Amino acid sequence: MAYQGKSRQPQPRPCLSLLAALVAFSFAVTASAAEDTPADEQECSRCHDDVHFTSVAHPETTCQECHTNIKRASRHRKDDLASLNLDDICAQCHRLANRSLNKSVHDETATCRDCHGPAHNIPGPQSKQCPVAPTNQIELCGSCHNDPPELVEGYVNSVHGRGLLRSGLLSAPTCSACHGSHRILAVDNEKAPTSEKHAPEMCGKCHSLILDDWVELSAHGISWKAGDEDVPVCTTCHSSHNVVDPMMGGEHLLISERCEQCHGDLYTSYRGSLHGKTTNLGFEGAATCADCHTPHTNLPADDPRSSIHPDNLAETCGACHEGISASFLQFDPHNDPTDVEDNPYVYYVYMFMISLLIGVFAFFGIHDLLWLQRSLVGAMRGEFAGHKSLAKGAYVRRFPGIYIFMHATIIITFLLLALTGLPLKFDSAPWAQTMMDAMGGVDSARIIHRIAAIGTFGYMLAHIIHVFTRFAFKGERGLFWGPNSMVPQLQDLKDMIGNVRYFLYAGPRPAGDRWAYWEKF
Repeated sequence: MAYQGKSRQPQPRPCLSLLAALVAFSFAVTASAAEDTPADEQECSRCHDDVHFTSVAHPETTCQECHTNIKRASRHRKDDLASLNLDDICAQCHRLANRSLNKSVHDETATCRDCHGPAHNIPGPQSKQCPVAPTNQIELCGSCHNDPPELVEGYVNSVHGRGLLRSGLLSAPTCSACHGSHRILAVDNEKAPTSEKHAPEMCGKCHSLILDDWVELSAHGISWKAGDEDVPVCTTCHSSHNVVDPMMGGEHLLISERCEQCHGDLYTSYRGSLHGKTTNLGFEGAATCADCHTPHTNLPADDPRSSIHPDNLAETCGACHEGISASFLQFDPHNDPTDVEDNPYVYYVYMFMISLLIGVFAFFGIHDLLWLQRSLVGAMRGEFAGHKSLAKGAYVRRFPGIYIFMHATIIITFLLLALTGLPLKFDSAPWAQTMMDAMGGVDSARIIHRIAAIGTFGYMLAHIIHVFTRFAFKGERGLFWGPNSMVPQLQDLKDMIGNVRYFLYAGPRPAGDRWAYWEKF
């Protein structure tokens, strides 16, 4: 009889259950890790373990997102790769940037990596290590754009470069601020932000208040707004890279040279004025074009808003000259003294002074040269041997003390006036600046000139008072006519002719008391 009962089922062993649990846990961990590391990266890292992807700009980008030309994630060969260069890789996401780059001067000359760095290590745009960061742009762009050197050196020494690189102002303009980032056009392209057509708008991004005044209150800005060509804009006067503060150091003195580019005739007349001559000699206190016409609100003289309008001249000139009068305001800084039609009074006075200057120097220069050569010839011939005995005789003092003092004052003041005046008259001569510097500059020279002028008027007044006293109170006569008079006489003319004849070996040596007086020297 068979056994009737329940069949026995195999019971799981404890060790097998534990093993199954461990296997399940391993699969779970592997699946979790696979979720954190994309499958393609796991596959790529098996062969490309030397590639270290540390890009801060693309922290979550996977290999497959950039290398879309790889069809098989594992065991691919070069034959499996479709053509895809680095710029095409970037263009897959940065389409607009790529389109702009294709239209720029950098098309086919610069790649994304050239400016943004290695593909796997591109820093974040806000990182100081980023090649296109404000403080790194000058080095990045300068690596290619270094000819001429003034492009880089000019920016480094400009107010923009000093503000960024020395003062740490990240808001200071950099290369991309003016030229753009991807769609950089040639400077002569009228669509470029640096072109004359768009330069004011470019600079106005930072200097908005100046731009508003320039457009509305400047003859230049009004013409530019109307679409006129060949109008001075920001870069015309301030340059493009070497932008300097016009009020720093000697830069203030160079403002007028910018105006010469368009206003040649006015610049010439300005250089002939006292303002122009002193600025040419380095006097920073002298007025330039911008001081009178203002730099950004320069309007024609017939405009009531103009700084040179007759109603505003007192305020304009009063900025430098205190207590000015109505006659002072009649001064014409652009008068041409060589043009009789400009102002006949100034013309005739100018011609008289020039003739007087040339005549005096020519007369006494020729006279001294003739006297010198005749004295040397006479000494070699022994013509003066018989007159040496005069040195042993008695001397007669011809001039009293007051006249000796006046003569000394005349000589000293004349030389001082000449020394301080000649550099102004010939301010463009190479020796003018050296002479002016030797006197301490224009500021010191003008004080010396005025002191000498006071001395000139002083000895003239003293001489008049002295002669009047001798005539009115002492009763002396013959002061205005006669042998003792300083007024030219007929005998003076005869003596002069006799001297010239002697100098030219055409007559005897003049005799008389006057010649004997000079022999003592």
